[in-house]
Amino acid sequence: MRVNSTANKFYGGNKVKSTANEQNDNAKKHPFLVITIVAFMTFMGVLTETSMNVTFPTLMKQFNISLPTVQWVTTGYLLMVALLTITSAFLKRRFTNKQLFVSAALLFITGDIMCGLAPSYWVLLVGRLIQAGCVGLTGPLMNNIILDIVPPHKLGTYMGMANLIVLVAPALGPTFGGAVVSFASWRMIFWITVPITLILLVLGIFIIRQYTQTERYEFDWLRFGVLAMGMITLLLGFNIMGQPGVLVKFLCYMVVSLALFVLFGWLSKHSHKALFKLSVFKRPVFLFSFLPYIFLQYSNIGLNFMLPSYVQMVNGATAFIGGLILLPGSVLNGLGQPIYGWMLDRFGGKLPLYLGNSLFLVPIVIMMVMGQQMSVLVVTILYTVFATGRSMAFGNSMAYGLKHLPRNEQQDANAIYGTGNMLAGSLGTTVIATMMTSIHIANFSRVQNIVAGSRLAFGMLALFGVINFFLFRRLFKSSK
Repeated sequence: MRVNSTANKFYGGNKVKSTANEQNDNAKKHPFLVITIVAFMTFMGVLTETSMNVTFPTLMKQFNISLPTVQWVTTGYLLMVALLTITSAFLKRRFTNKQLFVSAALLFITGDIMCGLAPSYWVLLVGRLIQAGCVGLTGPLMNNIILDIVPPHKLGTYMGMANLIVLVAPALGPTFGGAVVSFASWRMIFWITVPITLILLVLGIFIIRQYTQTERYEFDWLRFGVLAMGMITLLLGFNIMGQPGVLVKFLCYMVVSLALFVLFGWLSKHSHKALFKLSVFKRPVFLFSFLPYIFLQYSNIGLNFMLPSYVQMVNGATAFIGGLILLPGSVLNGLGQPIYGWMLDRFGGKLPLYLGNSLFLVPIVIMMVMGQQMSVLVVTILYTVFATGRSMAFGNSMAYGLKHLPRNEQQDANAIYGTGNMLAGSLGTTVIATMMTSIHIANFSRVQNIVAGSRLAFGMLALFGVINFFLFRRLFKSSK
C-alpha cells in the first residue's frame, strides 16, 4: 500500500500518517460532530434542489420554456450527482476527507453565484450542474465517515441521525422556495445559501479529520465514460418518451443505453483500475436491498416534483402553497430518521421495512383513485402518510444491506447505493414529467389531461410498492 503524501496542509493530507490512529480514537468518542458538519453541507445541496421544484412554473414563464425542458434543472442536477457518486469509492481511497469536503463547498459556492446571476435558462442549468458537485461529494463522504467510525450495532441509529439533518432539507426546501418566489425572486434561493456555506467551509477545515490511510490509484476513465454515457442516453430517451412520433428515436436511445451498460459490465470483469466492484451484486442481501431502495427514491423524487406542480396547475394554488403541501410530510420524514434507525437496530428489518412500504403504498393508491377530486388539504395529508412510510423504508433498506455485507465491500456498495439513488431520482423526475403531459385527449381540457397523466404516474408508483413487498421477502430470506 502506498500512502498519498502529496496532500497539502490546507487539506490536512500531511497529518494522515502521523495522527490517523489518534484522530480515529477521538472520532469514535465524539463522532456526531464530524458527521454533523458533513451532513449540513449535504443539507445545503438538497435544500436548493428541492427549493427549485416549486419554481418551475415561474421559470417556464420567465424563460419561455416547456415543463420537460425546465425539469432538467432537477434531472440534470441529480444526474451529475449520480456521476460523481460513481467515483466515490475511488475518491474515498485516493483523497482525504478534508480535500473532498473543501472541494464540495467550493463547487457549491461557484454554482450559487452562477445561478444567482444567470441571464438565461442555460446558464442557470450549468450553474446547477456545478452545484451538484456538493451533494455528489458530501453524500457518499457522510456515509463513508459513518462506516469508518461507528460500530456496526449503532449503524442504523447514526445513519438515522445524519439523515435527520439531510432530510430536513426536503421539508424546508419547497416551502422555502415557494416563499422566496412569492415574496422576492427565485434568485434569492442561491444568494441566501452563500454565507451559510462559507461558515460550513470554515468549520469543516478545522474539524474534519482523516480516519483511514489514502492510497494512489489509477482511475478507470474508460469504464466511467461508458457508464456515464449509458446513464445520459437512458435519461434522454425517457425525456422524449411522451412526444408524438418519436417511438423509433426512443427505441434507439434504449438500445444504445442497454449496449453501453452491457459494455460496462464486460469491462468491469477485465479491469484492474479503480472505480467500484460490481461483484457486490452477486450477494442477494445487497441486490434485494438495492432494488427497493431505488424504487423508493424514484417514487419520492418523482412525487416531490409532481405534487407542487399538480396543485398549481390543477387546483390553482400559488407557488408558496405548492411548496407548503410537502412541509408536514417532509418534517416527519426528517424528524423520524433517528426513530426509524433505532427500530432497525432494536427490532431488525421486518418491522420498519414492511410497515414503511405499507404506508408508502396506500396513499399512492388513494391518489390514483381520487384524481381531480383531491383538494389541496387531501393532497397534503396523503403526502404526509406517503413520506412517513417512504422514509421508514428507504434509509433502512440501505442500512440493512450494509449491515450484512463484509466491511471490505461496504465502500463499493455505498457508491452503488448512492449512484442508484441519484439515477433513480433523475429518472423519476423525467418519467413523471413526461407522464403528466403525455395525455392529449381531444375533448379534455388541459387540466383534465394533466389529471389523467398524473393518475397514470400514480399507478406506476403503486406497482413499485407492490413489487417492494416481494423484494423485502427475498431480502430477509437471504440474510438468515
